[in-house]
Amino acid sequence: MADNMAVPPASGLLERLEAGPVICAEGYLFEFERRGYLQAGAFVPEVVLEHPELVEQLHREFVHAGSDVVEAFTYYAHREKLRLIGKEHLLQEMNLQALAIATTVARDTGTLVAGNVCNTNVFAADEASRAAVRAMFEEQIGWAAEAKVDFIIGETFSWGEEALIALDAIKQTGLPAVITLAIHQQPETREGWSPEEACLRLEEAGADVVGLNCIRGPETLLPLLTRIRETVKGHVAALPVPYRTHDEQPSFQSLRDPAYSDLPGGRPFPTALDPFVCNRYEIADFTRDAYELGISYLGVCCGAGPHHIRSMAEALGRTPPASRFTADMSKHAFLGVDSSLKAHNREYAKEL
Repeated sequence: MADNMAVPPASGLLERLEAGPVICAEGYLFEFERRGYLQAGAFVPEVVLEHPELVEQLHREFVHAGSDVVEAFTYYAHREKLRLIGKEHLLQEMNLQALAIATTVARDTGTLVAGNVCNTNVFAADEASRAAVRAMFEEQIGWAAEAKVDFIIGETFSWGEEALIALDAIKQTGLPAVITLAIHQQPETREGWSPEEACLRLEEAGADVVGLNCIRGPETLLPLLTRIRETVKGHVAALPVPYRTHDEQPSFQSLRDPAYSDLPGGRPFPTALDPFVCNRYEIADFTRDAYELGISYLGVCCGAGPHHIRSMAEALGRTPPASRFTADMSKHAFLGVDSSLKAHNREYAKEL
């Protein structure tokens, strides 16, 4: 379908989840940093205002690859992050622009559009920070509700209580809420709740989907998801980062590469993670494993590319438009199996 041809509005999130899995592509921060339109460290989505056409194009690429959701790029577009770079005056404009771009793409393609809030980095479990983060959530969520999004995502919370505050602000709008926690090296929230306890609290407080996103790769996220799925009754979300974390280094911040020991803190995170990237087949394996557990809201977070999303969709038995170009090495000049290939090409292939 041509990009400028509108399709009928999508059914709601909960209806889609009842019918089958929903894929939500994330990873916009890392992808625009790689492309040279966003600064690592600050990680503020200024590209929304400076190059809105690129944000729209990436939304369309993720939908083309199989995403059911267009998530407005308002991650870290909150008052605290903008204050740190001296651009707090752009707060409302940035949020409204991101919401408008995402809504355009979603309505064109028949996908869902989601608003987004995330960790504020100022929560400290005291009354002052509770009030501050609630105010930050309420203004962003208010703009999302006015933009008529289909649901709102609250993500990457290390504090369970901060996630509960975000959830409460979302529920005031009457919109469905997807709440995901970020679990670092210690398998618990900052206040010491296990992931399954935190997700149960969120579910009991009214979250429509609960789960985990970011920080951990497939190998170290799946065991935590297993416990969550055994504990909560409703829909569970799973959105790992596409990096090869493991038991000794369970988060992508904790990964170490001896070749780059001179990096700040000796950490490849966030700009030298390339050697640790999961390939598309690893993401497919994770998708099948998570879906077999009964997890129906799936995606890939920081570091994701459209090829990861296509692999996720195909692992669920789908053929998104991008599947037209799924790899077929039988057509390769040297590695292919077609009988028309010259014999000397096949012999050369043995040396490759």
